[in-house]
Amino acid sequence: MKAALQRARRLAALVALGALASLPTAAQADTSGALAALAGISRQDQTSALRTALTQGAQAAVTNLGKTDGFLGNPQVRIPLPGKLAKAEKTLRMVGMGSQTDALITAMNRAAEAAVPEARALLVDAVKNMSVQDVAGILTGGPNSATEYFRGKTSEPLAAKFLPIVRKQTEKVDLATRYNAVAGKAAAFGVLDAKDASVESYVTQKALDGLFTMIGKEEAAIRANPLGQTNKLLQKVFTAAGK
Repeated sequence: MKAALQRARRLAALVALGALASLPTAAQADTSGALAALAGISRQDQTSALRTALTQGAQAAVTNLGKTDGFLGNPQVRIPLPGKLAKAEKTLRMVGMGSQTDALITAMNRAAEAAVPEARALLVDAVKNMSVQDVAGILTGGPNSATEYFRGKTSEPLAAKFLPIVRKQTEKVDLATRYNAVAGKAAAFGVLDAKDASVESYVTQKALDGLFTMIGKEEAAIRANPLGQTNKLLQKVFTAAGK
């Protein structure tokens, strides 16, 4: 009797597991809803709307960052002192290095502002070269799938474009000397990592991070309120993608 009861319980558990396995997950349900909604929109229209949205977002990000105070005046992307040097900032100011620290932070952000406009052409090319699979993946992907597409396609070539511009700007404002003056003082406190030695590489990476942060904000705004966009096709496609 006991053995039969155990078999019955096991059978009931297997049936329950089978039923659960056949149910779609929340993510699958979300994706299937978007796919069903997008099925009524031609692939050409989907691609056109997505290209419009990505170009719009990329252009806005570049425009907002590639100007005076684009980085320095934006707390979300403002470039701070690197690594452990940032942790020593309070101490540096206490020992009379406040003006040098401010000058260094300003110079780093100005270098990033000068480099970002170079991203425009590469981002537009990435939009033009999207495949059918890219379009589908972005429209039915996560909330930052377009931003991640840009990151995957452009990070390496953008870094190569940014670095010489950042280097030129650092020479122009004598950033290396400013950095060494602050870093040298921090090194005396034992708070500077070897990886923070190249200010040009640090600023280049932070410029990229800031660019993708702002592209992400533009993407989030379009996804959150597609009906707020002026382009009717964009409204239609992104409303369907959000289902």
